[in-house]
Amino acid sequence: MIDASRYGPWAVIAGASEGIGEHAARQLAAAGCSVVLVSRRPEVLDALRTSILADDAAPGAEVRCVALDLATDDAADRLCAEVADLDVGLLFYNAGADVRGQVFLDRDADEVLGMVRCNVVTATALCHALGRRMRDRGRGGVVVMSSGAAIAGAALIATYSATKAYQQILCEALWAELDGTGVDVVCVLAGTTATPAFLRTAVLTADDPSVMDPAVVAANALAALGHGPAVGASDELTQMFAGLYTVPRTMLIEGVSAGTRANFGLDG
Repeated sequence: MIDASRYGPWAVIAGASEGIGEHAARQLAAAGCSVVLVSRRPEVLDALRTSILADDAAPGAEVRCVALDLATDDAADRLCAEVADLDVGLLFYNAGADVRGQVFLDRDADEVLGMVRCNVVTATALCHALGRRMRDRGRGGVVVMSSGAAIAGAALIATYSATKAYQQILCEALWAELDGTGVDVVCVLAGTTATPAFLRTAVLTADDPSVMDPAVVAANALAALGHGPAVGASDELTQMFAGLYTVPRTMLIEGVSAGTRANFGLDG
């Protein structure tokens, strides 16, 4: 279980409305951390807050909701303003999924750039602002949920795979820079996970043995704090991703792209 004395008293979960983020919030609250739930849909956040307080939260744990689109230009500034009065000990950045496969050139430019803002600009700004606060107090943690798509460019999710690769490299550098400061940084590369968003659009189902339970992914991600800089969402995935780096690049891209097409039942 997460150490609330080290990573609390407040944790910010970006992308908290469902799936991995929701389960991370529930697990953190159960461990005694107060949590800030961040997502676009206020009604979903309010319902989740009620559920966490009723079913999961340890005595004294609080829950705040911030309805915010993390793909907007000022998202990081607005979120930092919302948590300015809180002693934030953990950032869990889980936003920016791509749950529908589509060829890059067939997507609207606004959609593509929105993903860059969410996965690169906002994620970077929050790591910078909240990371400084954690460094100043001498303890804390940053968990960024990346993806196996970061290993190589993947057809049908080009921007997603590129931005997830950026997140991994950023976390690796921050892990090195913050060594010895008391602030732990880890990038967690998830595999195919049975989040509600994924199941609404993908060919695979939650019963498929290759699909992970989001509660397990969240638990493994939190347990990875202090074991960075980059790990898979399970020991098996960590070993698999490490092995993939030895595969010739063209073969790797072709293999990852074939997997993406299979996930979505699409060609392109």
